Amino acid sequence: MNLVGHDEAWAEWRSALTGERMHHGWLLAGKKGVGKASFAQAAAREFLGVGPQDGAHPDIITLTYGPKNKDEAKKRDEGKPFELARGIKVEQVREIQRRLNTRPTMGAHRVVIIDPADDMEVSASNALLKSLEEPPAGTFFMLVAHSPARLLPTIRSRCRTVRFPTVGRERMDELLRDLAPEADIATRDAAIAAASGSPGAALSFVNLDLGKVAQLMRRIVEEGDRDFSLRGQLAGAIGSKQDIPRLQAVLDLARAILAERIEDAGPDPRKLVSTHAQLVRLTGEQPTYNFDPGLLGMEIGTLLAQAGEASERGNG
Repeated sequence: MNLVGHDEAWAEWRSALTGERMHHGWLLAGKKGVGKASFAQAAAREFLGVGPQDGAHPDIITLTYGPKNKDEAKKRDEGKPFELARGIKVEQVREIQRRLNTRPTMGAHRVVIIDPADDMEVSASNALLKSLEEPPAGTFFMLVAHSPARLLPTIRSRCRTVRFPTVGRERMDELLRDLAPEADIATRDAAIAAASGSPGAALSFVNLDLGKVAQLMRRIVEEGDRDFSLRGQLAGAIGSKQDIPRLQAVLDLARAILAERIEDAGPDPRKLVSTHAQLVRLTGEQPTYNFDPGLLGMEIGTLLAQAGEASERGNG
């Protein structure tokens, strides 16, 4: 079953399958959460003639984040929860390359999926480039990339790019009604705003239950918060738990709400853009510094309040 927005990608892929020569490198580009990885797995199975009921296939090799270090690798091997590395390491690419020195297991072809390719370390990218320049016989590469510009230009130039579009607001609302019928209007609206056209991100936001947080953020921007009461409520709605994925989602939501304000800011949005940049900085720092959730909520609220004031001044 094709995911929303994948029709053109499938048409391009299937046209290549029936062509005279299949390109050995494919770059699947688009916003995180639009289904690129799902497409890669389904397309690889179709290419190798593997049905959805056939289980894992030895000639579909997926390379993604590995354990952070040897201690985390030991936890993985013992079946325990383990922490992932922040990027794909050169050792992982070289391990795959050693496997490529042998013939495919069950036929004449195999597919290597790298997800996300734009999170490869520089040395890993350079190692992969050698395989793209001289691909082993019967081997095809599918590179999933949320930010293709982060890839080496020489890697991009050796791949055929397929772009995956974002999904419009109305269609997103329909999807959430179907896939998350328990979500109320506020939660759906928050998810749609923060996801910026990514169905996967929208579903993640619904699961994080950020409807109340979104309502408070919008009130702060629109009404201001002279007595800090709304900021206190926002901190309470965010909670005191050091839940990094949820806190990152909160920051994404704040940026999305502020971005809406920038679009309507008139001829001089500089102060709003500056405030947005501060939210971007907080988003980048949160995973490293592990800010106290309550203080982070107050900081976000203050930035949104400043944005509301800047927007009012800009509109006269």
